[in-house]
Amino acid sequence: MGSLSQELPPLQAQDLKIKIKESCMVLPAQKTERRSMLLSNIDQVLNFSVETVHFFPLNKDFPPHIVAEKLRSALANILVTYDFMAGRLKVNPNTGRFEIDCNGAGAVFVVASSECTLDEIGDFVYPNPAFKDLIVKSLDGLPLEKEDHHDQPLCIVQVTSFKCGGFAIGLSTNHATFDGLSFKIFLDNLAALASDKPLVVIPCNDRHLLAARSPPRVTFDHPEMIKLNIPLGQDSNSNASIFDDTQEDLDFKIFRLTSDIIAHLKEKAKKALGGTQNSRYITGFNVVTAHVWRCKALSLGDDPERESRLLYAVDIRPRLNPPLPASYVGNAVLSAYTTAKCKELEDGPFSKLVEKVSEGAKRITDEYARSAIDWRGIQRVSTWRVLDFILVEIRVCKSGVSMGDA
Repeated sequence: MGSLSQELPPLQAQDLKIKIKESCMVLPAQKTERRSMLLSNIDQVLNFSVETVHFFPLNKDFPPHIVAEKLRSALANILVTYDFMAGRLKVNPNTGRFEIDCNGAGAVFVVASSECTLDEIGDFVYPNPAFKDLIVKSLDGLPLEKEDHHDQPLCIVQVTSFKCGGFAIGLSTNHATFDGLSFKIFLDNLAALASDKPLVVIPCNDRHLLAARSPPRVTFDHPEMIKLNIPLGQDSNSNASIFDDTQEDLDFKIFRLTSDIIAHLKEKAKKALGGTQNSRYITGFNVVTAHVWRCKALSLGDDPERESRLLYAVDIRPRLNPPLPASYVGNAVLSAYTTAKCKELEDGPFSKLVEKVSEGAKRITDEYARSAIDWRGIQRVSTWRVLDFILVEIRVCKSGVSMGDA
């Protein structure tokens, strides 16, 4: 695995030489209804921003200034369907819970330029601190109206043009609004509107579908979660870090796993089963996750009796009864978990580890998911705070699998 790692010196933030040319508050293209949107118990603990940057090479038919105009118009139009994205997060004084005030206050749109070319940036996959300037996180310093600085918007879009004619779109959204799947649908719909096409998917904005039961019923133990002493309505970012190390102490590496390597891992797991029907759980995700789990857990080199815990995200939309609409907007993801002692990870057959990974997802049934949602409401919890865990992030790409590891 070591020979597959890629280490690149990241650019410094000032290297991109970003200049903000204009900024404005984009309002919904049509008047929207003033209302308060419920946030589920899953949404409640995710009050922090998520930033993504999307790079596009030169396209002579779509120079950056045309892209900016089209995207600004598309943003105004999409805020009609996704009206809550033009709203503001607030705390209900009676319940102490977060809600979204769908007040039509708008989203921030920023146009910027860079003196660099895309080729000068280098590898877009590698974690690069320079990318932080491609996303506006704070309204301070922007030439907006004074009243627009009072509340943090739930959506900020920045279009940055490069000397080569390419551009980047940076988005900052509050995690309470989307999970990864619903954010992808949002981007697909935004792209469709920017191309003068209808929405790709009509989103389901009914957060009551994941409301806690009344009264709540916790019918399972939930070792994937622990109680947090955070008052209701407090920003999750104020909570202490799960890591003892500072960001400066972390070392980033990218391990590129080709299709051949993944096929080899699958074959390794199947050999121990002798071709039985149990091989159905030997998927690309499960074998790569099991391999990373083993490597990460054993890298600590301590007590073989120590228990290691693996967490990974599972979409619960198809697992509920009845299933949630695939277009459900909001956070519909829970953490699956599995555990093993280090000696089992080191000496046990690889196929057994792959099976353990698959069992984590199987555990999440409708009742388990509902119990977890109710537990969150009672205990005020997060799945990100565990004493000993392995959290796997796997991104599938054209050439195989890329794993972000810190």
